[in-house]
Amino acid sequence: MRGRECSIANALAVVGERWSLLALREVMLGVTRFDAIAANTGASRDILAARLRTLVDAGVLEKRLYDEHPRRYEYLATESGRALQPVLLGLMEWGDRYVTQGPPPTVWEHACGGELHLRAVCATCGEPVGATPSRLVRLGGVDVDR
Repeated sequence: MRGRECSIANALAVVGERWSLLALREVMLGVTRFDAIAANTGASRDILAARLRTLVDAGVLEKRLYDEHPRRYEYLATESGRALQPVLLGLMEWGDRYVTQGPPPTVWEHACGGELHLRAVCATCGEPVGATPSRLVRLGGVDVDR
C-alpha cells in the first residue's frame, strides 16, 4: 500500500529523520564541519554520514572541500536548506511549549533585535492561520468538491 500522495510525505522522505533535522539545526547555527556536527547532535558517525549524504543528494546542503590534506569537507545550507529554517523554528517553538520543561534552551533574535517567533499568516490577507476556518481545495492533486 502506497498511501496518499502528499507533499508532507515527500518532504519527510528527505528531512523526516531525527539526525537529518539535528544536522540541519547545526548548520543553521553555523556549525558546518562533520566532527562538530557529530559532537553536537550525538549521532553516530556512520548514521550522520548517511543523513548528510541524503541532504546533499536532495540539494538541501552543499558539501564543500575546505582542506586537501587530509580531505575534509564542510556542509553549507543551500537555498532549499535555508527555506527549512521556519520549519526548524516551528518545531523548536512546539517543543518549547509542549515538551521542554523550564525556559527555552535556544532563543533566536531577528535582524530587528526582537526575539524571533513564528507567526503563520495568510499570504493574501495577512490574517493569522487558525483565526478563521480554512478549507481544503485540492487533495492528492485532485480538486475537492466545494
